[in-house]
Amino acid sequence: MSSPFSTEVQLQIKQRGLTTEEAERQLSLFRAGIPPLRLHRAATIGDGILKLSEAEQQALALSFEQALEDADLKIMKFVPASGAASRMFKNLEYMVNTYPEVTPEVLAADDANCRFAKTFIDNLSRFAFKDALFQSMKDEGLEPEALLAAGSFRPFIAFTLGKPGLGYSNIPKALIQFHRNSETGEVRTSLEEHFSEGAQYAAGSDCKVNLHFTVSPEFEQALLTEAEAIKKRFGKSGFSFEVSLSNQMPSTDTLAVDEDNAPFTDENGNILFRPGGHGALLENLNRLDADIVFIKNIDNVVPDTLKPDTILWKKVLGGLLIGLRTKVFEAVAALESDAHVQAHDSAASLCTDTLNLSLPDDFAGLGAEDKRDTLLSLLNRPVRVCGMVKNEGEPGGGPFWIDKKSAVNKLQIVESSQMDTSDSQQMEIVQQATHFNPVDLVCSLTDANGSSFNLDSFTDPETAFIASKSYDGRALKALERPGLWNGAMAEWITLFVEVPVSTFNPVKTVNDLLRPTHQD
Repeated sequence: MSSPFSTEVQLQIKQRGLTTEEAERQLSLFRAGIPPLRLHRAATIGDGILKLSEAEQQALALSFEQALEDADLKIMKFVPASGAASRMFKNLEYMVNTYPEVTPEVLAADDANCRFAKTFIDNLSRFAFKDALFQSMKDEGLEPEALLAAGSFRPFIAFTLGKPGLGYSNIPKALIQFHRNSETGEVRTSLEEHFSEGAQYAAGSDCKVNLHFTVSPEFEQALLTEAEAIKKRFGKSGFSFEVSLSNQMPSTDTLAVDEDNAPFTDENGNILFRPGGHGALLENLNRLDADIVFIKNIDNVVPDTLKPDTILWKKVLGGLLIGLRTKVFEAVAALESDAHVQAHDSAASLCTDTLNLSLPDDFAGLGAEDKRDTLLSLLNRPVRVCGMVKNEGEPGGGPFWIDKKSAVNKLQIVESSQMDTSDSQQMEIVQQATHFNPVDLVCSLTDANGSSFNLDSFTDPETAFIASKSYDGRALKALERPGLWNGAMAEWITLFVEVPVSTFNPVKTVNDLLRPTHQD
């Protein structure tokens, strides 16, 4: 069968690091469409979500602390930190692009952006970056106090966003000053908060903390420079930090197509590739040298005074994961022994009763060898334990049981983009959801022999997402890879656990930094 791509286009695909077969697969997804996931029911407490007693929490946290003493167990913290912080400041961007002057009268207007800007200006002194902002203005000959008194507010917004100034609208969230200690005056970026947090639950027996951040190439040096400065500030703490960075790989970019599902070409006739979404970071995760990996977003941090809940629950989730993987490894060892027939029932029970894995319909009728092979194929896969927060109106995917016969694991994190929002019965299931996904995961990436899994083998490619975008005023369709904690982990062994809302403190807009959980 001939390729749908010309020889020139095939060369462009190869230069991008993709194979022609992968490009053809992506093209077929556009043409066939991606069906929504069918929800069977919402996962709830006792039906897909564990709720732990205080005694269970303490026991699991202790078991994780004991596991950290194992010198052969490599723990790592993985933080997606590639994106620029532009979305944090979109309301302020609107103000400087719309109003030549930002005055008290402008801020009093009945407009969401003006109200947002008023909150920002009224609370300037509460932002950790206030001193740096004022200094940047003074460096340009401005007098911040006089401007405030005169009701001339535009410079404060402009110097927060651009250069000269802090340039916050075009740098990663990792480099933004999030918190200020009210007693010492110490200011911390979100990057530094991840160092402090990691030291309290991810340090091995040698007191080394392994941290990995994804970052855009243009900010790699700035992040490394900040990381080195943070290491020096932690110099007397007794902890050492091993920091590694990775970029989203060009080979994970995806094709764009026009409205006729033909490859989209730019003004020079080159086919257009677009970043594949956060699911592309599966390849970064796949390359880590670690047994246990904690995953948490860059903006979900709090000051040290508010970290105890987070630290406890990280250890609880870690303890659960260690216990799960130990059971899996023991079952695998039993199945691989000469006495594997006696291990079939307990392994099958582990799959269905604890690990949420479905046995094939004909399992009972299989022979001994086929049963062993089936059980080993179910158990030899990565494991994840995911914290779930009670639904209090925050955006995000949620935990559901899905109706998909081919899925080994029916318990999934499902985003709204994966749902059929036009189906009233499906939306009724959504309304019954009690929890949402705060992106609080701990993962086991190695098998019973210590070998790393190929994580691509446990992805559901049918959970990609097609979005409508534009390029130079022309409409196009873009393909996002299965989300990192959605379809990219669809065939992992999965356990959901209720965690308190106190562990979820994202910063989606700059004014979120005014919430009590970000004030010390």
